[in-house]
Amino acid sequence: MWYISQRSTPRKEVRKNIVKELRVNREIRTREVRLIGETGGQLGVFPLERALQIASERGLDLVEVAPTSSPPVCRLLDYGRYRYEQTKKERKARKGQKGAVLKEIRIRPRVKDHDLETKIRVARKLLEAGDKVKVFIFFRGREITHPEIGLKLLQKVADSLKDIAALDGTPSSEERYMSLVFSPILSKHTKKTAVEEQV
Repeated sequence: MWYISQRSTPRKEVRKNIVKELRVNREIRTREVRLIGETGGQLGVFPLERALQIASERGLDLVEVAPTSSPPVCRLLDYGRYRYEQTKKERKARKGQKGAVLKEIRIRPRVKDHDLETKIRVARKLLEAGDKVKVFIFFRGREITHPEIGLKLLQKVADSLKDIAALDGTPSSEERYMSLVFSPILSKHTKKTAVEEQV
C-alpha cells in the first residue's frame, strides 16, 4: 500500500560547482601555513609571506587544501592547470553516469487511455535508454480533492513498467501535483523488482 509523502513547498535542486573552490595566494588569511611541495613532500611550517615567496620563486600558486588544520595546510601547484584537469575528470565521470539523468513526463488526471499509453511508451523508451523517469500527475481546480485518481494513474504506470523499472520511494504530493520516480532495472535476471515489492 502506498502512503503519500507531503511537502509544503517544491524541493529546489542546487547545482554545485564542478570543482571545489579553494583559497589561492593572497586569498589565504592566516599567519603561517604547513607547506607541501609540488611532489607531495612536506617542506615544513612557514609564515604566509615566506610561503607565498617560495611559490612565486617556483612559478607556482600557493593553494590552501586543508583550511581547518592547525596550521592550515597549503600546497604548491599550478592552480589553473589543476582546475582544468579536475573539471575534465568530473565531466567525464558525469558522462558515464547516464542513470543519473532524470526525465519528466506529465499526465493530467482526465487523460484518455490512448494518451496514457503513449506516455507509458515514452517512459519505457527512456528507461530502456538508462534514464530515470519522474511521472507527474497535475491537478487543476477541484481535481485536487480527488488524489485517489492520481494514485490509480501512477499504479497503472507502475504496472505497465514493472518489467523494466524499480520505484525510487513512494508517490509524493507537492502543492497541486503528485509524482513518482522510476529507475531502470539494469539486470534482466532480477526476478522480483522493487515495483512488485511496493505496489
